[in-house]
Amino acid sequence: MDLPPVKQAFSSTVNEVTLGGANGRKAVTIGGAKTVPYGGDLEATGRRPRIAVDVLDAAPADWPGALAEAYKDVLDDPAAWAAMAVGDLGADLVCLKFDGIDPDGGNRDAAHAVAVTRRVLAAVNVPLILWGSGHNEKDNAVMPKVSEAAKGENVLLGTVTEDNYKGLTAIAMADGHCLIAEAPLDINIAKQVNILVSDMGFPLERIVMFQTTGALGYGLEYAYSIQERERLAALGGDTLMAMPVICDCGSEAWRAKEAKAPAADFPQWGDEARRGPLWEAVTAVNLLQSGADIVRLRHPAAVGQVKAYIDTLWGKEA
Repeated sequence: MDLPPVKQAFSSTVNEVTLGGANGRKAVTIGGAKTVPYGGDLEATGRRPRIAVDVLDAAPADWPGALAEAYKDVLDDPAAWAAMAVGDLGADLVCLKFDGIDPDGGNRDAAHAVAVTRRVLAAVNVPLILWGSGHNEKDNAVMPKVSEAAKGENVLLGTVTEDNYKGLTAIAMADGHCLIAEAPLDINIAKQVNILVSDMGFPLERIVMFQTTGALGYGLEYAYSIQERERLAALGGDTLMAMPVICDCGSEAWRAKEAKAPAADFPQWGDEARRGPLWEAVTAVNLLQSGADIVRLRHPAAVGQVKAYIDTLWGKEA
């Protein structure tokens, strides 16, 4: 007996957000889902999820050897690193992460951040994500200048939080960028950030949500549950939850002991050069199943594995 097709129907749609598309830069549109992944209707799953590869503004001092080895020739050159991410790995977006400006790290200044931004913009033709250090005071001083350096490029700028949203929201409006609204794994706080940002006049249709991401073995099931509930709320008609979602899979996965510990210390775990990328890929694939629209990745092998997974549901791009 033939099984009838089963399709889940919902009343609303996730917003579509377009990044890039100006000054000859490629445009990437995310969102648009009318059902959940594997909801039974491929046409209703929305835009193809996108992979953003992390590029750091300064060479990382704390990356595990298996990860740093993959970028050993470009770690000191963000522009070359970005070009490798796009040309060799097929990244849909480049996420320029400003860890180097963190006062607890390199404490680089705004001039450094602006120069790196301009070099990376010139090196690739895909949209950029410009992501601050997470240190509020330093980000408030540096990220507005980074935003101005990318004015007119329609980047995804972030992040804004419940306690630190006014400055970056205003500058994103002035420079024509989209915005990342960050919250911990709490639906009520996520909604509150969206309300605060929209109350300043920023369009809900230009917001991408980011909730703190747990990696495999470190809260992944809770992160999945929260993001699934947010997606179901959006599909059920909650306009304050109807934003596309970005997940930081790379840095979270490589923080896990099981991903980065040397095989010499834990021989029963296997080679970390294979284990680490798998840890990252499994984290990303699970969060894609919860409805994520952009996943931030790091290791080239993980990028390839996640890209192959996306192809199984959305099909290969022409």
